[in-house]
Amino acid sequence: MATLSVPPVLTSPRDDAMALYRAFKGNCFFFIHLLSALRRFGCNTAEVINILAHRNAMQRALIEQEYKTIYSEELTKRLASELRGDIERAILLWMPDPAVRDATVVRKALTGDFVDLKAATEVICSRTSTQIQHFKQIYHAKFHAYLEHDIEFQATGDLKKLLLAYASAPRYEGPEVDRATAEHDAKSLFKAGEKKLGTDEDTFIRIFAERSRAQLAAVSSAYHSMYGSSLKKAIKSETSGNFELGLLTVLQCAENPGKYFAKMLHKAMKGMGSDDTTITRVIVTRAEIDLQYIKAEYQKKYGKSLNDAVHSETSSHYRTFLLALLGATHR
Repeated sequence: MATLSVPPVLTSPRDDAMALYRAFKGNCFFFIHLLSALRRFGCNTAEVINILAHRNAMQRALIEQEYKTIYSEELTKRLASELRGDIERAILLWMPDPAVRDATVVRKALTGDFVDLKAATEVICSRTSTQIQHFKQIYHAKFHAYLEHDIEFQATGDLKKLLLAYASAPRYEGPEVDRATAEHDAKSLFKAGEKKLGTDEDTFIRIFAERSRAQLAAVSSAYHSMYGSSLKKAIKSETSGNFELGLLTVLQCAENPGKYFAKMLHKAMKGMGSDDTTITRVIVTRAEIDLQYIKAEYQKKYGKSLNDAVHSETSSHYRTFLLALLGATHR
């Protein structure tokens, strides 16, 4: 579950919309009316963060409705004109509900100025079958395009096959597993990979696209018991590039999604400079799903809190916003 903190005074969406409008005016009320270009210099960004970072998806949607009703303008357009840089990208990504957000991230990754197959692969391969079906419907309604068509156009080879199969195959989402099937799949994967000269990628794609998370975790466990090495190592040695990333994402999210995203965040923050796009995407998209589990796994694996890591790698209002998502609770 997410942990977004409860404001000390309970407010209505209408109150929030009016408070945001006042925050946009900032301390430059007179000048704003003379010169609209000065808007962003007067914006009270701290107050914008204080409101929006502590509202859940339904509350944010109601605030947007109220804002448009009162001021006859889209809240997201106003946010885009008031904010700049990392904080603008983070808050605009935060505003929609998770399914709309996923559809938007994947569409941009597949058709934007810079095609980012890594981001598209990460989002598609880390979502459940239900989540994918939901965001596919929104993808079509919002962009008048089919996810599968965009994948066909931008991806190639085994990655394309994996994404198309994973995005279309319905998967059971319960906890029950079939041990005999898991052992059979483990044997098939061994024959398709480590036992074979070359790799039968289609076998990996079929099993990874069709099995439930619980079943795939059972396959991974059976593989290790039967062959003394991990399925993860087999994937790393037998595949490469974004196809490898896709398979590893499916597998690791089947076994422990919190650990997978903790690793992603650590990788994005280590070394010189930070990958702010990944940091923003992971924290914002997981905030209303499993951020507390990610924080726990990060602490366990790296001996440092995720809050401390984010604090040391980010700055200004961007840091404040991310820490609010990491530290607080929805009301």
